[in-house]
Amino acid sequence: MSKLGIKEFDLVRAHLRDGTALDGVVLPRPGVGDPNVVILKLDNGYNVGIHVSNIERVEVLGHVESRSAVSIPIGQFVKAESTGLPRVRLVATGGTIMSKVDYRTGAVYPSFSLEDLYAMYPEIKGIADVELLNLMAIFSEDMTPRRWAEIAEAAYRAFLDGVSGVVVLHGTDTMHYTAAALSFAIRNPPGPIALVGSQRSSDRPSSDAFENMLAAVLVGARAPFAGSYIVMHASTNDGLIAVHRGTRVRKMHTSRRDTFISINDRPVAYVDINRLEIVMNTNNYTPRSRVEDTVLMNRFDERTALVKFYPGMDPEILHFLIDRGYHGIVIEGTGFGHVREELLDPIKRAIDSGIPVVMTSQTIFGRVNLNVYRRGVELMKLGVIPAEDMLPEVAFVKLSWVLGQTRDLSEVRRLMLTPVAGELNPRSDVGTYILGPELPRR
Repeated sequence: MSKLGIKEFDLVRAHLRDGTALDGVVLPRPGVGDPNVVILKLDNGYNVGIHVSNIERVEVLGHVESRSAVSIPIGQFVKAESTGLPRVRLVATGGTIMSKVDYRTGAVYPSFSLEDLYAMYPEIKGIADVELLNLMAIFSEDMTPRRWAEIAEAAYRAFLDGVSGVVVLHGTDTMHYTAAALSFAIRNPPGPIALVGSQRSSDRPSSDAFENMLAAVLVGARAPFAGSYIVMHASTNDGLIAVHRGTRVRKMHTSRRDTFISINDRPVAYVDINRLEIVMNTNNYTPRSRVEDTVLMNRFDERTALVKFYPGMDPEILHFLIDRGYHGIVIEGTGFGHVREELLDPIKRAIDSGIPVVMTSQTIFGRVNLNVYRRGVELMKLGVIPAEDMLPEVAFVKLSWVLGQTRDLSEVRRLMLTPVAGELNPRSDVGTYILGPELPRR
């Protein structure tokens, strides 16, 4: 940009070699972007990238100021002003839901103050006294079991401080893993932990950030249930937000606003945004309880693996995990929970070495049953633990959590087959097989 005589946030007119001219604000180039591309924010709100080879000359028309360089310290805590409303603590881990757009420049910057929060979500003022904790700022794909433990401790300490509920701001890609982890790590929580994010950034007219955040705070302040939940759009339309049990939910679409769907279960509740009302969808939930009964059990074993079986899968993959000292293995098998015959030897070796092997199904809906076909019976005889109707991701998180408590193989089996946080149902309900959002029952 120095060769063109421009700098970030200059208002320019770029004359292109094809004879056209574009007016816009020069935006900061992404760290992984092409160094030879200039990004302009046009008057119509769109960003356009122009390769320098296509630019004949540039006129600088002016300069606009930006707040894009705001620095938000990790660990910063902002206490709520007491108005007598229920206290809800927001715990930020990353994502775009707490980002703000500077419409003069088009830049999106992290915003972490009560003033900006209320400017972005003014309706929250009438729902709760909101306090903020900036715990971490990571992409959700960089989440780890160790960070699950940090989030669990932050939520636990919030409850000890007397909050009514906790809202965890999280990127959507691995949100369901974290929701499951919090379900196991905080036993008998006194209130709800609502994980929330947005599929579309706040500078887009179709952003889901506003309604998702509003619903999550409402759940934290007023919901009758306790435990870990994901609170996100129930359909592609606005107005209705689903509350999914943290051990029964999965991200099912890359970009739809209703990407999260309850699997082998129904949403616990819905939030009617227009009425600011929580509509219960089941009587099967854990009610709020005393904080004195809450126990933090946030140890996770990071030497736990989740592998997907595929036709022709090489047995060396499992041997590798054994040789590298992994403590537990979850397999996504076919159908009822099957793998090819060549994998029986490494599975036997793992179990004989004290490494639990848990079998799930890659069909997502339904349940594992190792008693139907010969291969399943062979796996049962080896000591494979059937995960029943647990999702593969939930079985992975639970095994990591169980191994954080014990390495005794018989105790691991017992805990994996014992319902802890709604992750296991004794029977499958055929009515929970859905391929899209389910509307609330009135």
